Amino acid sequence: MNTSGLYKKALFLSLFTIGYNLVEGILSVTFGLEDETLSLAGFGIDSFIEVVSGLGIMQMVLRIRKNPGSDIGRFEITALKITGLGFYILTAGLAAGIVFSIIRHHRPETTIWGIIIAVSSIIVMTWLASSKIKTGKKLGSDAILADSKCTMVCIYMSIVLLIASLIYQFTGFMFADSIGAAGLAWFSLREGHEALEKAKERRYACCD
Repeated sequence: MNTSGLYKKALFLSLFTIGYNLVEGILSVTFGLEDETLSLAGFGIDSFIEVVSGLGIMQMVLRIRKNPGSDIGRFEITALKITGLGFYILTAGLAAGIVFSIIRHHRPETTIWGIIIAVSSIIVMTWLASSKIKTGKKLGSDAILADSKCTMVCIYMSIVLLIASLIYQFTGFMFADSIGAAGLAWFSLREGHEALEKAKERRYACCD
């Protein structure tokens, strides 16, 4: 595949990431609220934040395709700032939800949707990460390779959701959902910090 074709593939992967996260976010928040599952709802909000990040990545691909040596643009910096702030807000919301759940001894109705969505996400994000790595290596693009690392973080978060959902669904352990939400909060805090740091450094590589 020539360079033009590789950039088209990179653009497709970024657009697919945006679309998938949007659908995943809608489903996760809907079922998370319906089943009163904090970890699933938080996972869905994370997906919406990833949509904003994905828009920045899409713009990055368009920019480096036109001029590989160009500097990061205002749109990408704004996307990073919104992404970072969004992750910090999500972290705070999850922390508050965890405290509330523990105090109230809250139990989700079910976590079956968390299992289904997490498994789907692991499969899709693994394919996406692999495709981005291959494309980034062929193009010699550190930016696209860095984006693949962001996709890997999504896999880790999906695994956290899956483990928490499985534990609760099959054991009924009351704090499983809160522990899962705490794991998501940790990743969100880390991603938020990295996004804001990269905005300051004027580099769109949110997961170095």
